[in-house]
Amino acid sequence: MAKRSHNEVKESLQELTRIFQPKDSRKFVKDYIRKYRIMGGYEDELTMVVDHEMGRLRSSVS
Repeated sequence: MAKRSHNEVKESLQELTRIFQPKDSRKFVKDYIRKYRIMGGYEDELTMVVDHEMGRLRSSVS
């Protein structure tokens, strides 16, 4: 996957995380990968992106 498109995927996932605020980040990422046909092998990395973004959201609310 090209660097630019990889960053676009991360940015898109971060934005969707802010909108939907998923309870289960792993399931959210699996659904995202299936819906947008992302190449395999990125599930763990994208799950970390969702977890990090949820942590940022929680800390900004406190």
